[in-house]
Amino acid sequence: MNKAISGFSKLSKEEKIKWIANQYFSTPTEAIALLKNYWNSDEKIQKLHDEFIENTITNFYIPLGVAPNFLINGKYSTIPMAIEESSVVAASAKAANFWSTRGGFKATVLNTEKIGQVHFIYKGDASKLNAFFSQIKSKFYDETESLTTNMQKRGGGILDIILNDKTNLMPNYFQLHATFETKDSMGANFINSCLEQFAKTLKEEASHYNLFNEQEKEIEVVMSILSNYVPNCIVRAEVSCAVNELQEKQIPNPEEFAYKFIQAVQIAEVEPYRAVTHNKGIMNGVDAVVLATGNDFRAVEAGIHAYASRNGQYSSLSHAKIEDGIFSFWLEIPLALGTVGGLTSLHPLVKLSLEMLENPSAKELMQFVAVAGLAQNFAALRSLTTTGIQEGHMKMHLNNIINQFEATDEERVLIQKYFKKNAISHSSVESYIISLRK
Repeated sequence: MNKAISGFSKLSKEEKIKWIANQYFSTPTEAIALLKNYWNSDEKIQKLHDEFIENTITNFYIPLGVAPNFLINGKYSTIPMAIEESSVVAASAKAANFWSTRGGFKATVLNTEKIGQVHFIYKGDASKLNAFFSQIKSKFYDETESLTTNMQKRGGGILDIILNDKTNLMPNYFQLHATFETKDSMGANFINSCLEQFAKTLKEEASHYNLFNEQEKEIEVVMSILSNYVPNCIVRAEVSCAVNELQEKQIPNPEEFAYKFIQAVQIAEVEPYRAVTHNKGIMNGVDAVVLATGNDFRAVEAGIHAYASRNGQYSSLSHAKIEDGIFSFWLEIPLALGTVGGLTSLHPLVKLSLEMLENPSAKELMQFVAVAGLAQNFAALRSLTTTGIQEGHMKMHLNNIINQFEATDEERVLIQKYFKKNAISHSSVESYIISLRK
């Protein structure tokens, strides 16, 4: 059967679903019913979701949970988290409770600089290009004034523009490297619009610069685009307390725990295989809050992992030490986030999440996200260095296994009671369910 189709995007949603169901499913009516079952019953909300992307056929739900009792800079907050992975929200909430009685989390925004670049090819004398750039630099600001006026009123705008010679990396490759302050917006559209105007100005001014020869006047702009690597848009989150204050039921010997915890962090600092999983745990917390607040978690992921490699080897984003009897655990990560624009003013649950956080500024949201990442990392390392990661994770995963076997309410009670005292694995749960049903 030919599964290619022309003009798919022009079909109605009903027609798209019908075509997909008939082409790919042995029981088309069941496929159609499942897709429609996930539509929102409110037509207005469903229409809104349909228009977020192209070729929408249904909604793909991810749970939205909350982790309460986060004491951050002396104030309690409840953090929304959109994630499907078992135990992440529970672990974050547990870490929040742990640190709420030990001074809480401290978070500080160190910088908020965003970056964009115009990549271009120039075949000529680099010294002449430098002189040309110095002469026309002010025009880049002048000719983007209509774009920057409103941003400047909010305290943002273009911070600087420099010319970078990249010919050591690629023949004839240069770039305009611009930095921006975008205040409470993530700023992608603002930055890209400015960059595209820079490119027009660059080409126009070069075309009649009398010190260029004809070849030098033909500057070729390859692309103009923001960068998701923002190493100067940094937030720091940290916790600390006296080593003896770490003691609790799970940590009977705080000195031994602190020493082992620091060793675990140090391993992630020097061993990339461990660092990737270590940082993935941080991103469990980071991504969940980024997604819940309508920000671009893919851009955040790319930028943070690039930052983890900034010294030439992929390494831990978090660090720990003991100094003068004080245990400290912290991370610094780049985060380009927004609380206005995009989904933040459209998606009903994004608006709800931001209201739950008391309508934060972009800087405040950076702090929430970083703290969630640090809390998740602490919870994971505490488990790894004490009981092991699987004990808590598999307890949370038990519900997923039970659901896979469509257990009845009566079976569910018996299964949960049995596995309070027995090791959990997919095969052990399956065997127990089979024994029950015999």
